[in-house]
Order: sequence, then C-alpha cells, then structure tokens
Amino acid sequence: MKPHCRGLRLLKVSIPVRHAYTGLVPARRSRLVPATATGALVESLASLRQSLDLPSGFPRAVLAEARDAARSVPTDPAVANLADLRDLEFLTIDPPGSPDLDQAMHFQQTSEGAVLHYAIADVPAFVTPGGELDAEVRLRGQTLYAADGRIPLHPPVLSEDAASLVDNADRRAYVWRFTLDSGARPLQTTLTRAIVRSRHRWSYPDAQAALQHGSAPETLRTLAWFGPLRAQRESERGGASLNVPETTIEVDHGTYRLQRNPPLPLEDWNAQVSLLTGMAAAEIMLAGGIGVLRTMPAAGVADVAAFRAQTVALGIPWRDGIQYGDYLRTLDRDDPAALAVRSAAASLFRGAGYVAFDGRPPTQTLQAAIGAPYAHTTAPLRRLVDRWSLVVCEALANGRPVPEWARQSLPEIPKLMGRSDQRADQFDAASIHRVEAALLHGQESAVFPAVVLAEQGGGSRVQLANSPVTARVAGMRAPAGSRVEVRLERADIATGEIEFAAVGASAGTTDR
Repeated sequence: MKPHCRGLRLLKVSIPVRHAYTGLVPARRSRLVPATATGALVESLASLRQSLDLPSGFPRAVLAEARDAARSVPTDPAVANLADLRDLEFLTIDPPGSPDLDQAMHFQQTSEGAVLHYAIADVPAFVTPGGELDAEVRLRGQTLYAADGRIPLHPPVLSEDAASLVDNADRRAYVWRFTLDSGARPLQTTLTRAIVRSRHRWSYPDAQAALQHGSAPETLRTLAWFGPLRAQRESERGGASLNVPETTIEVDHGTYRLQRNPPLPLEDWNAQVSLLTGMAAAEIMLAGGIGVLRTMPAAGVADVAAFRAQTVALGIPWRDGIQYGDYLRTLDRDDPAALAVRSAAASLFRGAGYVAFDGRPPTQTLQAAIGAPYAHTTAPLRRLVDRWSLVVCEALANGRPVPEWARQSLPEIPKLMGRSDQRADQFDAASIHRVEAALLHGQESAVFPAVVLAEQGGGSRVQLANSPVTARVAGMRAPAGSRVEVRLERADIATGEIEFAAVGASAGTTDR
C-alpha cells in the first residue's frame, strides 16, 4: 500500500467538507519533496515517532491472540448463527490503496425513495473483552496515519484481512438498514449482525469517474441522489461544514509529496452515509439510556459576534437571517478573502469530545457542527470507541441487555479517546511541519506570494499561494485576506521549524 495519511489535516475538524458538484474533478495542489531533502526527512520522521513513544509493532501475545481469532471466528452464517446477506451486492469506497475497510454499502432506489444497507466491520467478534488484544487497542485508541507508514489500531491479520470488508470474501458485519423517503429522510432503521460479501473495492477517483462516464452501478448512482439531499437535510437542522481542503502526506517509492486535496463530490456524499448512521446510533443510545456520544457545544454568543465582525471586515458579510452553515456553503474556495473567512470559522468549531452515560442522558448531547446528537460508530477497525457503539446499539435495537463488559467499561472510553486524539493531533501537526520544512529546504532567501489567513500571536498566519504550506510570520501587520510576500529565512527538517520574514514590512520569524 502507498501510505495515505488520512489523519493529517490543515484544520482537524471531524465534519465533512462540502461544495457544489459541477461534474468536474476539483484542482489539487501538491508539491514534491526534493530528493536532496528526502534522507533528512526520513530521519526526522523516525525521530518524531521515538519522541512521542509511538508503538513500532504489536507484542507477541497480542499477535497470537489476533491470529487465533482470525482462524476461529466463523463466517458461515449457519455456524455463526447470523443473518445471511450475501445476496446483496455490497461495495466499498475508500482512498486508493486502503486495506482497512470498515464500511460497505448497498443502495437501491424505490418508488418512494431508497433502501440503504450499510455494513460495518464486526470487530467485536474478534476482540475478547479483557484479553491481550483488548488491552493493547485501548492503549492505542486509533489508527495513526504517518508519512512513513500506518500505525494500526489492530494487527494487520484482522484490520487488513479477517475483519476487513475486503471484496469477494465472506465477512462478518453489523448491518444498518435504512428505509428512506423521497427526501432521503429515514423512515425505518434496523441493525442486524450478518455475513456479507462485498463485490467490488472502489477508490474515490475511480468511483467518481464511473459516475461521470455513466458506467457506475446502482449503488453509486443512488449515492449521488442521496448525498445532495442529505446536504439539504443538514442545512435544515442547522448543521455546518468548514470548506477547508484536507492536507495529506503521500509516499510513493520513497518519494514524499505534500498535497492539499479539495474533496471529490462522492467523498462528501459518502460522508453523509456515515453521518446518517452516527445520528441513528445516537438516537438509539439516548432512547435506551446508555451509550457514548461525540459532542461539540454550540459557539458562544461572543464568538459568533466576533466571527460575524470578521466577515464584514473581509468584505464577505454573514448577513442576518442566513444560517451559519448556509453562509459557509456560499464561499468561493478560490477567493483569498473566503479562505481567510474559513480559517476564522474554525474558532466556532471547538470543544469536541466524548461523553458516556448509563441511565440519565448527559446534559450536553448535541454535536453542534452536525446539528444533532451524534455517535462515532462506522470505523471500528480504526477507532476504539466505535466497538462500544456497535455493541450497545445492536443490543438496544434488538431488545437485549447491553453486554456487561461493555456497560462496565463504558465510562473509560471518553478518557481513552481524549488521550488518543491528543496524541494523534500532535503527531499529525508535527509530521506536516517536517514535510513542509523538507519542501522548502534549500530555498532560503526565496520570496513567496501568500495570503493572510488571520492575525496570530503578534503576527499573521499565512498560506503560501503556490504551495500547500501555512506558517506564522511574527511581526507582520496585514489584514486577513490580503495578498503579501514573505521571504524564507530557515527551514529545519529535523524539528519542522520554519522561519519567514515579511517583505516590505517589519521582519519576523515563525514560532510554531
């Protein structure tokens, strides 16, 4: 697999990005790390892993337990006593080369709307509560996507094979079934453990191309119907999305590339399937009085007022009577002022966390960016909390008690995920900084055009105009949205530190 660092983001906000579909693949901006800097970058990334004490492999006992589970967990419907849904033509859609396939879907349009089957990998079947594997994945919390290779949550024998929804193989899954009306609203929801068989593994680019060429199967065609309608439902409930491209580090045969990727329309539509499922999971848990939610408080009055004032100053005012999410969806991604607005909008997406409950629902249940209660439940191969969500929801949806192991350990999950998220954020940012430094190494004294994103710490945060690099320029005094020039003073690959000075203004340095 070519490592594709899906966890690395310019702004790490766990909501999908939205833009209108024009039938065109959006332009992508990328820069290749020069060969002269590659060796130093490899050493720097290895040193970063050591400094953060990241795991380099799995203990022998964990690997042995995973191999035993891969061999012994049955996938014959009769033996496993599970529903047989192998007649449904599921498919997966993921970034190119992804081996850990958490989800597969089957869509069928009807005269009233559509029926969606959404299969999620049955990871709980392979992890014995209280065992060596369980203990190890609780320590890890989530898969980390690194420029020099993934650090998986589960051993590859499970995450890339036995528990992964690979194509043309019988696999265990939790299958959500949604009956949808003509507006893609759920009328009925069920959750069943079953055996499924995915027919095809699609990458996002290939699936988007099939839709554009008219050769896509019914599931993809129906997804193209579903996604825009769910975006409308998001607008109705007051949900909002930051229109910020994802920054990724990609590696191919030892060559490193930093790339900023506006999402394909199909990625947005696919994200809406996960959002629908996460909202359904939250409803089930709240009704059943037990579960774990992903929450985010609504922005405070002062923060909203400050952001509104910034939009006026940038010449793109957020007018009264327009919902926040609808305003963000109107922004032109190519306008420097709009880029600054989206950067400022991040101030309203703060405080995301997890809350577990058993009995009385928590005071805070809303995920404000989504505009509804929400639970992570669609990525159990790559995220610890999803295993609990699936087990709890399946029991509640079918009128059975929640397994005691899940109930007893539920209060631990928010702390475990909080610690894991903090480490992932630190790793993501430090990795990007090192690759940015490698991109710029050797260009000291060069002058770069840039756009000011915001004032920051006595300086300005800027985005280079022709490269996926952001940095703070100390001492620069320039309004957000303005075009400026900055001169590279230093790019240290070992630490990821970059120093820029303003051209035509007081000189300064970065402090990242």
